[in-house]
Amino acid sequence: MSLENTTDSVTPDPHAADPQLPLAVPEAASPVTPVEEAAGLAAEPPRGAIAEWAITILLLLFLTTTLVQAYVIPTGSMEDTLLIGDHLLVDKMAFAPAGPVSKHLLPYSDVKRGDIIVFRYPVDITMTFVKRAMGVPGDRIRIVNKEVYRNGVKLFEPYKVHKSDQIDAYRDNFPSEPNSLVYPGAADMLHHHVVNGEVVVPPDTIFAMGDNRDSSLDSRYWGFVPRENIIGKPLIIYWSYDAPTDDLQNPSIGIDHIKDLGLHFFSKTRWRRTFMLVHGYYLNN
Repeated sequence: MSLENTTDSVTPDPHAADPQLPLAVPEAASPVTPVEEAAGLAAEPPRGAIAEWAITILLLLFLTTTLVQAYVIPTGSMEDTLLIGDHLLVDKMAFAPAGPVSKHLLPYSDVKRGDIIVFRYPVDITMTFVKRAMGVPGDRIRIVNKEVYRNGVKLFEPYKVHKSDQIDAYRDNFPSEPNSLVYPGAADMLHHHVVNGEVVVPPDTIFAMGDNRDSSLDSRYWGFVPRENIIGKPLIIYWSYDAPTDDLQNPSIGIDHIKDLGLHFFSKTRWRRTFMLVHGYYLNN
């Protein structure tokens, strides 16, 4: 059985600015009088200009860390919805808990079945994953010969792909006895949250799966996603570039990747995916 390894994640985009820093703030131009210019001196910026730049920097810092963040897809677990090399902007406010005032001002929502979610990997919260929310609290999930049933109803899933005809006893008929490594969260799920042959999603968790069902490290193998691990949801693909996984997982831009960009930027950029919105697919059952 072919599974992606624990690099089945989204990676902060190395081409984007450091998410902890403003995107790009030019140095403030210092007003210089003719006399000072002749003397090679620059006047100190007036207090108002300093205050303006301080506010600008704070706003950019707030926007790039609190509202949206750039990520890149390095693996194929969400194909063909999201491709290796898709660069995403992720809405970090969509699923944020609503405060007494902010709930009236910002479009908060809870995670719905069919949402694509970005979250901290439960096995290692330093890693970030992207999957589809298949079950919310109270839902009953089972898989029979690759087909997902939720609350007893077979799902129509136009977004999913199967790249293997082989039926795996655990992956494709779930829940059942594991035939490969499962993490403690999955073992707990199988022991404590299976009723009448179905996984029952407990409170404050999500059952998540990749759209590339035959090659996705997901809730079948590591269990539920705690609600507090969810970062947000993808908004838009702002750039898509056909690059290998190793280049995309590199936290810095390697020499080979720079050369590849220089030689093939126009031919390997997937122009049809540029500014493509990322949507969930919703069913009520």
